[in-house]
Amino acid sequence: MSIFNKYPYIVVEGPIGCGKTTLAKMLADKFPVDYLSEKAEANPFLPRFYQDAQRYALPTQLFFLFQRANQMTDLSQRDMFAKPIVADFFLEKDPIFARLNLDDEEYALYHNIYTHLQLKAPKPDLVIYLQTPIDALMERIEERSVTYEQDIPREYIERLANAYSEFFHNYNASPVLIVNNEKLNVLKNEDALDLLLNRIMQIKGQREFFNPNFD
Repeated sequence: MSIFNKYPYIVVEGPIGCGKTTLAKMLADKFPVDYLSEKAEANPFLPRFYQDAQRYALPTQLFFLFQRANQMTDLSQRDMFAKPIVADFFLEKDPIFARLNLDDEEYALYHNIYTHLQLKAPKPDLVIYLQTPIDALMERIEERSVTYEQDIPREYIERLANAYSEFFHNYNASPVLIVNNEKLNVLKNEDALDLLLNRIMQIKGQREFFNPNFD
């Protein structure tokens, strides 16, 4: 029995730099599942947002919203016997960025659109939230060397990480495994993925915590 027999639709989430895409890809490579990616690089406004957030926040946010909503609509229409899915995003997290980056009038417009589109989004069977210290986020952003990410202010990453923590503190629509991601680096530690998979199979409640220690 694999984690996808237990949880056919798994979402990996967390702030920029936490490693959600890396982990989701590794799960997709290890198991016979479909991989659903938010494809941030497809958003033409994103590089400009990091240069001029006030000007490009709304188009950046709306592009992501429609992109994610379309993917969720396709997901909801899948045959019930289709392969399991792992995704590196889910629609419910979209307002985290919107509330951080939009002014009140822009957010009101965004929220009206989001409320309509959210009706089409299926709920994950499990959300893996990678909770990561700020220093580790900054280090991993630097390591992956995406040009437009290199000038992201630390203050923005702090606000984003805090917003994620608050969101998942209150989220109860799906089971959540909150992972202390400071030492769980699946790229650098070959035992990390197996350790995480074993912990997922032990989940019994709606909200559980995993604090791996490799010392």
